[in-house]
Parts: sequence; C-alpha cells; structure tokens
Amino acid sequence: MIFADVGEDWIRSRLPDDDLSAPLNPPFLRDLEERTGRRVNNIDMLALAAPAEGPPPIELVEVTDAAHPRVEHAHRYRDDVRVWTCPGGLVLIGRGVGGRWEVALEVEPAGRGRGLGRTLARAARHLTPHPLWAQIAPGNAASVRAFLAAGYVPIGAEALLVPPTV
Repeated sequence: MIFADVGEDWIRSRLPDDDLSAPLNPPFLRDLEERTGRRVNNIDMLALAAPAEGPPPIELVEVTDAAHPRVEHAHRYRDDVRVWTCPGGLVLIGRGVGGRWEVALEVEPAGRGRGLGRTLARAARHLTPHPLWAQIAPGNAASVRAFLAAGYVPIGAEALLVPPTV
C-alpha cells in the first residue's frame, strides 16, 4: 500500500505489476521523495503482536514528563504517547500511522545483551488491549531478535517519508 498524495496513475507508471519489492526499491523511493517533497527516513521491518493478559513480566513505572530523546522523537510521529521506565530501559506506546498502536523501546548501552529488550517488548503487550505494531530497522539485529522472541510476527516492511527538516 502506498499512502501519499500522488495519483494512482503516477504510481502505476513507475511500478511493475509483478514486482512486490518495487515500492521499496531506491528508484521508486527517490521518485516519491521528489514528487512529495519529503525524504525517506528509514525502511523498517513491520512486526505485529497481539495484546497479552496479566501484568508485565517486569516492574515498570509510568512517566508523564519524560524529556528522553526517544520520547521526544515519538511525539513527532505518534499521538497519545505513554512511557514506562525501568532500570536500564524504557518502553513507549502511541498511535502512529493510520491510528495504529505502535511500540518503541530503548535499552541503555550498559543494559544491552542481557535480555532487557526482549522483556520490554513482551511487557508492552501487557500495557494495552490493542494489537501492537513495531517498526524495526532490519540492520538492528539485536532489536529484531528481541521483538521476535517477544512474540511479534514480521508482516511486511515500510518506508516512512518525512518532511526534509525532520
């Protein structure tokens, strides 16, 4: 799916019918950037997980006035952002693209390699009654492994186009 203020004819003229990967290939994305005046921020793996019942597997404290860079970043792309912290990390949930519920994590460098990312990804599923989407940079192997181990299922990929100043 392509959500952009461009005509269907414009899209069809640039994408072959039989190539499902073409919308994420550089030539098409470059044309889309030029057409929309935006730039590709990243190409992410999309993963989805069902909500989980019961309490999270780690003690979390909700914060309301977080000035953490990850939280500031989330407010640029999401609405209804909520943030929880624990020693060494944070998890945030907010409404993103198309109103879907999205999760993001941050694990401090000293806490990496110990399973905290996986635990936070699992905990997020306990914090909302909604299915959760995660956008994961494919090159971030630790994050990909954490979300997969926490029950998120890869369902596709997306390129988010942002204003040039973001």
